[in-house]
Amino acid sequence: MAKITFITRNDEHYILEADSGSLMELAVQNGVDGIDGDCGGVCSCATCHVHVNTEHMEKVGAASEIEQDMLELDDNATAQSRLCCQIDVSDELDGLVVRVAR
Repeated sequence: MAKITFITRNDEHYILEADSGSLMELAVQNGVDGIDGDCGGVCSCATCHVHVNTEHMEKVGAASEIEQDMLELDDNATAQSRLCCQIDVSDELDGLVVRVAR
């Protein structure tokens, strides 16, 4: 089971646990403010944009080409940007911290 921390735009912290699904599903199911997941997780809307803490980038891996294309459309994208619908929950993500993008 992985414990994942979401930090919202209002600096609220959600510490959630899961063992499957995507980070977007976890956030939506638990009402994390700022994670909408309008497309249902098919990487076509960027309403689940997060910034991964630098020290955790290896845990989540690199964005796919499709995900990178979506992020290029967002003015708030950085080197730590990911769409959390594209990050699958696993035990390796235990301790992960992500901040909801503006």
